[in-house]
Amino acid sequence: MTGAALALGLASVLLAGLVPGSAQAAGADPGDLTTDLTTDLTTDLSADRGGWTAKVRRTEFGVPHVLAHDYGGLGYGYGYAFAQDNVCALADQVVSVRGERSRWFGPDAVNLDGLPNLASDTYQQAVVRSGTVRRVLAAPAPLGPTGEARTLVEGYVAGYNRYLRDTGVDGLSDPSCRGKGWVGPITAEDVWGIALDVDTLAGSPRGSVGTAVPGAGTQSAGPATGSAASAAGSARSAAAFAGPGPARAADHPDLGSNAWAIGRDATRSGNGLLLANPHLPWAGSLRFYQAQLTIPGVLDVAGAGLHGLPVLQIGHTRGLAWSHTTSYADHFTAYRLDLVPGDPTAYVVDGKVERMEQRTAPVTVRAADGTLSTVDRTVYRSRHGFVVAEGWTAEHAYTLRDANADNLRSIDEWMAVGRAQNLDQLRQAQRTFQGAPWVYTTAVDSTGTTWFTDSSAVPRVTDEQRARCAVPSPLIDGVLDGSTTACDLGSDPDALVPGVFGPANHPALTRTDYVANANNGPYLTNADAPMAGLPAVYNSGRELAQRPQLSLRMIADRRAGTDGLGAPGFTLASLQAAMLGNRVQSAELDRDDAVALCRAHPVLTAGDGARVDVRAACGVLAAWDTRADADSRGTVLWQAFRERLSVAPTTDWQTVPYDPARPLTTPRGIDPGHPDAQRALAEAVRDLAARGLPVDAPIGRVQRWAGIPLHGCPGQLGCFNALSAAPDSGAGGGTYPSDVRSVPHGATFLMATELTDRGPRTRTLLTYGESADPTSPHYTDQTRRYARKQWVTERFTEAEIRSAPGLTVTTLRR
Repeated sequence: MTGAALALGLASVLLAGLVPGSAQAAGADPGDLTTDLTTDLTTDLSADRGGWTAKVRRTEFGVPHVLAHDYGGLGYGYGYAFAQDNVCALADQVVSVRGERSRWFGPDAVNLDGLPNLASDTYQQAVVRSGTVRRVLAAPAPLGPTGEARTLVEGYVAGYNRYLRDTGVDGLSDPSCRGKGWVGPITAEDVWGIALDVDTLAGSPRGSVGTAVPGAGTQSAGPATGSAASAAGSARSAAAFAGPGPARAADHPDLGSNAWAIGRDATRSGNGLLLANPHLPWAGSLRFYQAQLTIPGVLDVAGAGLHGLPVLQIGHTRGLAWSHTTSYADHFTAYRLDLVPGDPTAYVVDGKVERMEQRTAPVTVRAADGTLSTVDRTVYRSRHGFVVAEGWTAEHAYTLRDANADNLRSIDEWMAVGRAQNLDQLRQAQRTFQGAPWVYTTAVDSTGTTWFTDSSAVPRVTDEQRARCAVPSPLIDGVLDGSTTACDLGSDPDALVPGVFGPANHPALTRTDYVANANNGPYLTNADAPMAGLPAVYNSGRELAQRPQLSLRMIADRRAGTDGLGAPGFTLASLQAAMLGNRVQSAELDRDDAVALCRAHPVLTAGDGARVDVRAACGVLAAWDTRADADSRGTVLWQAFRERLSVAPTTDWQTVPYDPARPLTTPRGIDPGHPDAQRALAEAVRDLAARGLPVDAPIGRVQRWAGIPLHGCPGQLGCFNALSAAPDSGAGGGTYPSDVRSVPHGATFLMATELTDRGPRTRTLLTYGESADPTSPHYTDQTRRYARKQWVTERFTEAEIRSAPGLTVTTLRR
């Protein structure tokens, strides 16, 4: 290491905000936090077997590489590193899962899930008071956590608390929580609560549970279900999820992910390749954090994990690479209860009366003048789970059975996957823990063999049972009859918990060419090997949305060498180029029809009868490259046009209907004479004018993060690189955006990995950087790289890490 690099490394640690006085006052040795740049970084860290020790090595862009001799030390180092970058973000998550948002931020403020704090807190208080976390923690593994998982979490908590103690709340750099009373030490139960909160995103409708009132009779859009439900559900503010879950998909169609595993038959080298491209919000608890976690001889995994969890959900080891996408299977089962006349909290099962469990959820709320009071709300449960507000009349109520209601196994599964070196070990991890909550898995190993599965927790509802037990509902399709135990869920003999499909019945596909998912169901995981015959609960429908259509077309084009990226077959470089090529499916199929419409009708009539001159739009669309690069002129106009077209009363404007023989290019076409199409173009042009935008505005003008123009476009346009953002997003920091609606959604952690005989070669991009703190140098450093389409070369081996310019090493001892 050069003298300059050594000096820079030492300075960065000395300026890390350490306050020796506060550490000493807390009973810590002020000398137990040291820099160590001269010792062999691979030496045993176990000098003090009575405590935890870890080295946190930071390479370019602040990526931490945590080295420890056991899981406690690993968690200690990881928790400390994460707190350095995102202490406010984790503090905010803890406030949420404790059900204390109303106490600190007021009951009416809306959180990043789009829920009023009071509704969110009511649900979370009900979960806390149900004792679910403590009950599962008391269970033996694999139903409860293993000893290694418990120790990892304990170390993570201690590392976070250590940073907070050393720095002090008043000394935090992030202005969003500096000096705030809601920031304080956390507990292991808090972290397990975050794990449960993440695992239940696809099946627990937080807002609807927190506002349910017996017999209130609301029948508005109830809890979402099916593919859209699980999709949105998967990403808070959505994500994977109802309330904060599945119902959010309609609001944020970019939630989801792309994942490709490219096998030896489709690569030029014969090596396996993986592309990971999860789509989640850029603010809130579903942000990713990039890291490498190493216990010599036990674990060496690099990738990214969700905030607040001490594991990596997406990543690679030396011999295996994997990613997740949102499963479009159902992850909850909706039941209709037949209520006892005159008593809306009692229901009938097999002719016998059962009473709902009623649990008071007291929520402390802060008034505008700062005074505190308590609001008592009641949460209701049936034998099938929480009762929701929607549809609760004098005759019926609806209740949801969440397949992940007791799932804390995800931590152990991701730990085991992080130890896996091949597909057999990956499958064994999934069979042992069955902890994947609401995600598909796409993977490849060093033999160039690929694997896809939906190993998530899916209710065991057969097609026969669904047909036999379905009852009418004003809310959603697929509601089952809750008045008879004949409609209860069955169980598979190899399932760890009752009521879900076991591993032998999980959709799965092994190939040596490729497997891919872009939030389509499993049917066309590989275009040449359809997965037919799956139960409907797995969303086995065959028609694809436009983004998954384009995903499979891009793979076919690369294999044929017709995409302009060189000779046929994938390489690491062409995989990266394809990811950020910003192709737009709807434009490739329909742009020419729109130009023909525009030129045939230079003046069109809007819905209110106004006449709109669209001649300028004709030239813009004709000249557009059909891409969503930041400087592409036409993408903004196309988006406005397709948004108007998507809300047309019919789809008669489409000229070519869906054809199962052409699943990647149908439906398509725009009838230039159709009034809905004409009206959509007129209103799109007028909409841009009303926003002060010219018709040729580049998309980088309207979507930005902290002022940085972003390429990509909304997934509903058929953009593979799905991304949507507001012009002012990211201006106030990544933890507390000024407007929930301004939170970008889409591409977050990008990883392209080639598994070679000499080890993995990986390129990454964490689009919003490692830190949600707007004062951090790692708040926008990778956003600028993303804007320039410049990937980061990952440092995985000891030699690569030690040669990093500006390397800093922090040794932590507890």
